[in-house]
Amino acid sequence: MLKVTAIAAALALLCLGSLAQANITIDTVAVGNAGNAGELSGLGAGGYGPDRVCGSVAYNYNIGKYEVTAGQYTAFLNAKATTDTYGLYNTNMDTAVYSYGCNIKRTGTSGNYSYSVASDWANRPVNLVSYWDSLRFANWLGNGQGTGSTETGAYTLDGYIGQDGRTIGRNAGATWAVTSEDEWYKAAYYKGGGVYSDYANGTNTAPGAGTASNYEWAIGSTWDGTVNGALEQNGTKDMMGNVGEWNEAIVYQGSDYTSRGVRGGSFCYGIGDLRASGRDYCTPSYHSDIVGFRVSQVPEPSSIIALLGGLVGLLGMRRRRG
Repeated sequence: MLKVTAIAAALALLCLGSLAQANITIDTVAVGNAGNAGELSGLGAGGYGPDRVCGSVAYNYNIGKYEVTAGQYTAFLNAKATTDTYGLYNTNMDTAVYSYGCNIKRTGTSGNYSYSVASDWANRPVNLVSYWDSLRFANWLGNGQGTGSTETGAYTLDGYIGQDGRTIGRNAGATWAVTSEDEWYKAAYYKGGGVYSDYANGTNTAPGAGTASNYEWAIGSTWDGTVNGALEQNGTKDMMGNVGEWNEAIVYQGSDYTSRGVRGGSFCYGIGDLRASGRDYCTPSYHSDIVGFRVSQVPEPSSIIALLGGLVGLLGMRRRRG
């Protein structure tokens, strides 16, 4: 009876863990071929920083199919920004304040803030988020959403919101994270077999305006940002145009500030920024209307494996004693 009770308790813990997840879902696509070779990215139009090898990732991972949306970020704000200690909300997100915002609105007073976004904006990418905002979102995901911490987890922030933070990087064992530059680059441009394309559609030909995707927003100047782009070569969407996306790379270091990488162009960048060689950057505390972010997930089965190992151990103990 004791053995059966122990097994039931272990299974109950597994079920409780799944039930504890909050109410937003991040659609992801799997990126395999761990240990692939990278390529010299070059410095094309809009490219910044020294030429470097990009795209080599030593592990399999999942990447967000879409950029994090205004609806997902609104859920995050309602969970973690009723007081908004870390400035997770930018007032320019409200289109009544700034026409290039993502239409997230805030009501109430500090300690009782609440947030909403119109249904026709909920699936558009969030913008006007700092790099630190994006890391806090990733921590929250990795900590089970809901009341999960924004300050520890994939990144140890401990309240930091400054313009440097060069020692803040991804912690070992992180599950959800803001994409590394290599994760982002591989998902966008890697064709397999050590071959990369110049554009995220799997070709070396610049996409033109008016295609059934979001490419036109990197060429024109009209903000739309709807998440409805054509599938790109590895199953992702909107890695060209729409909004630029933060990544973990430190592209530049000054005496008292750093600049973090931004990839993918935006609705108002030139076509050159869509290329694999197009690399941009911003100081991490900056809130831009042309920058959002995408998350990645490194599957971490260790807890489940440990649990199953414990179950096998219990069953094995029963056999040995029987």
